[in-house]
Amino acid sequence: MTTEPGIATPDGRMSLAEAACRYQAGEVCSEDLPMIAAEALAAGLDAPTLCELAGWPRTADPRDIRDAFEQALSESGIELPAPGLARRHALRRLAERIIDGGETALTETVADDWWETAVETPEERVFVSLIPQCVCCIEYTLGFDQPTWVAELRTAALALTSSPPVGCGC
Repeated sequence: MTTEPGIATPDGRMSLAEAACRYQAGEVCSEDLPMIAAEALAAGLDAPTLCELAGWPRTADPRDIRDAFEQALSESGIELPAPGLARRHALRRLAERIIDGGETALTETVADDWWETAVETPEERVFVSLIPQCVCCIEYTLGFDQPTWVAELRTAALALTSSPPVGCGC
């Protein structure tokens, strides 16, 4: 799981909705949820469980943190997106990081099970088809032509991020 702090926006509801999507996609660790709750409060969102969660330590029981976060979402009128939709949004964020030139993003492509993502658009299919299923498959899949793979992956990432967004959500 990777964590991207600073999801807060001037609208606490939007911040919490994006956090919910990232949480559902497995991009947010449970120990970061109390801080996300605090950021949502600071941005103006108010819900009883959100206030409670914002005061919890990062070391609280992860199950309790997740339960409180989901309760805070419910109290705030925010639904968790379907796991598949959240994962597709995460795929798009990965594509954005690849376009931005992040070498970390390139290693993320094989560090996660992206090939299991239920893709629905041609752009998603092409992008996911270029991602090796595991680290041990990189050499077998790519051979010694990694520069060509990187170029093709960046082209597919650009096509994905340029395509219409998938459903509502983050």
